[in-house]
Amino acid sequence: MTVGLGTGTTAAFFIEALGVRVRAEGLRLRCVATSRAAGALARQYGIPTLPLSPETLPDLTVDGADEADHRLNLIKGGGGALVGEKIVAASSAEMVVITDSSKYVPVLGAFPVPVAIVEFGWETTRDRIVREFGVVPSLRGGESTPFVNDDGMYILDLPFGAIPDPAGLLARLRAIVGVADAGLFVGIARRILIGHDDGHVEEIRLA
Repeated sequence: MTVGLGTGTTAAFFIEALGVRVRAEGLRLRCVATSRAAGALARQYGIPTLPLSPETLPDLTVDGADEADHRLNLIKGGGGALVGEKIVAASSAEMVVITDSSKYVPVLGAFPVPVAIVEFGWETTRDRIVREFGVVPSLRGGESTPFVNDDGMYILDLPFGAIPDPAGLLARLRAIVGVADAGLFVGIARRILIGHDDGHVEEIRLA
C-alpha cells in the first residue's frame, strides 16, 4: 500500500515505529512524505518514498494535530508543513490522526491558526488579515530571521481564540490575497487515535 507520512513530533514517532516494522518484518510499502524532514526520517529507516502524483495517491495518511475537535476538524501547521500536509491528506483514501488527550478539545482555537502566505509583499498580506479579522498575527521566526517552509512561504500564526465555525473561518482566510492556505483541516480526517496518560488508546470514527 501507499502511506502518507505526516510532519511533526507525533508523526515522527509513527515514522520511526513504521521503520522498525519495515526492518524487522520486511513490511512492503511505499510512502509519500508531507515535508523534506518527514522524507529524510523515512529514508533513514529504510522506508521508500515517492513524490505525490496521480499514480501514488496514498491509501492511508497518518499525521498528528495541534488540536482536534469532536467533528475531527483540526488545527495543524505547528511544524510549518501545513500546505504539503493538507495536499497529501486530501489526496488520500483515508486520513488518521494520532494525538494525545490534551489536544482533543471541545472547540478549536486555543492553539493559534498557522497561515501560509506568499513571501512577496508579505506585510501587505498581514495588513489585509488584520483589517479582515482584527487580530494581530505573529510572523514565525520574527522579521529578522523569518521561518520559510518547504514551499518557500512564510507562516503567520493567528490567535483567534475559540473558533465555533472552522469551515467559515477557513473560507474567509483563503479569500485573502497572498494567503496560500491555512492550517484548518475541515472535513478531511475520518478517524482519530487518542493516547491517554494511563496508556490506553481511544479511537473515534466519523460515520
